[in-house]
Amino acid sequence: MAERTQVQLGPDPSRVVCQLFVAGEEFASGASRTSAVARRVLDLDDDAVDVELARVLRHFQGRHAHLAADLVAHFNQINQINQSSDDTSDFSVARRMLLGAYATSEYAVESAALCNPSIVAHPTQADVAAGALRVVLSLRAVGEGHVSSIEFRTGILDEDGDIHVDDPGRMAVAGRVEPGPYDRDAFASLLAVAGDDPELASAVLGRLPATFTRAELDVSMAELSARALQRSSVRELVDRIRTVADANYTVSFPEDTSIAQRVLRPGGPTESHGMEDARFVRFVDDDASVTCFATYTAFDGSRVSPRLLATDDFRTFTTSQLTGRAATNKGMALFPRRINGKYVALSRWDRESNAITTSADAHAWDEGTEIQRPRLPWELVQVGNCGSPMETEEGWLVITHGVGPMRTYSLGAMLLDRDDPRVMRGQLTEPLLEPISSERDGYVPNVVYSCGSIVHGDWLVMPYAYGDRTTTFARVPLAKLLKSILSA
Repeated sequence: MAERTQVQLGPDPSRVVCQLFVAGEEFASGASRTSAVARRVLDLDDDAVDVELARVLRHFQGRHAHLAADLVAHFNQINQINQSSDDTSDFSVARRMLLGAYATSEYAVESAALCNPSIVAHPTQADVAAGALRVVLSLRAVGEGHVSSIEFRTGILDEDGDIHVDDPGRMAVAGRVEPGPYDRDAFASLLAVAGDDPELASAVLGRLPATFTRAELDVSMAELSARALQRSSVRELVDRIRTVADANYTVSFPEDTSIAQRVLRPGGPTESHGMEDARFVRFVDDDASVTCFATYTAFDGSRVSPRLLATDDFRTFTTSQLTGRAATNKGMALFPRRINGKYVALSRWDRESNAITTSADAHAWDEGTEIQRPRLPWELVQVGNCGSPMETEEGWLVITHGVGPMRTYSLGAMLLDRDDPRVMRGQLTEPLLEPISSERDGYVPNVVYSCGSIVHGDWLVMPYAYGDRTTTFARVPLAKLLKSILSA
């Protein structure tokens, strides 16, 4: 039933971003050697500085869109880390940039894999041919150390369901991370989940506005600490508040970058080892406002936690933590609109079944209602979703995944009731897509996987990755698929 395309998006190790490099800290038990390195650079005379900086720019400027700004930013960060008493105000721009270059390394964001895609309508549809749709594709980019970032591609879906992906260009750009803004109620929910003293938490949060900044939070914590820092419970609360604040942030990109250049890299402690499997959805609220949300999995090296991205232009993103029992594992996926006044999501909170959960604010999620358990031979290990449900006249179409013998991942489909998605109307009994011989090998063998499909005209267009390495596409006649589900 699924028709594979010839479009292939594989990892490109030449797409690199600049990242802060602190000499010594590349080893887990290493101590920073930044002061020693900086002193050696400072010992260079002006002519040597000019020569070496020219060499850096000659070799690397063609690989980065904003190299000079990146080098100066890293100089400023190293200057703060060193906390040196030396006056750096009279350093020349060239010396600052060279010091920044010694505190910079390149990171190939997709050197290992480009996989687990999702697809949504582009926020701008100007100058698109009749019957076509401009789209944004999100991808899990895996680089050195198996650290995952989120990348994007743009393209056009034509009226026949064929996709034409734009050339992303060679240069990739990492966003600028800034703290906040914070929602007071969501912040309080996160502290409550951690078991913090509600009275102490209220003492900090109660004096803050409904939406507050990191500076306002720091002032409130300082006032509390000044009165009661000798109490261990207060010190623990302050530490916890800082941890929550660090994990909720905004990422923005320069105006002169394209969507396909932008890379979301881990920016908080809960995702230090990766941002995995973003499931983007174009969400239309009851007031007709449109936001692109994405749930993704944060990984800190030992624990996973679902998180929420939000953007309306793919240039500025906010990321925040999710709470509630249904938000305790991988694979949450939001519905594209409210149902009966609530946000609704698919959840795999128990690690092996699909459930429906609801929320009043898209952050705190109620306990899920199970709708699908493993029962077919190709899904007996576990089932889960492969992206947000898509609304059709027959109901909510959900692409699922199942894990079977030899840890083979296959894709299936089910249909949920439009008014009450806790009711399943039907499910395919055979896989919609499973690995063929040319798709079995890869970074992880025997896997086909998707994080989000799209209905376009008469077609279901399904981006998917095979081998957890390369992304491709399939299309399915929508009417035929719905009929097969309902008659299964």
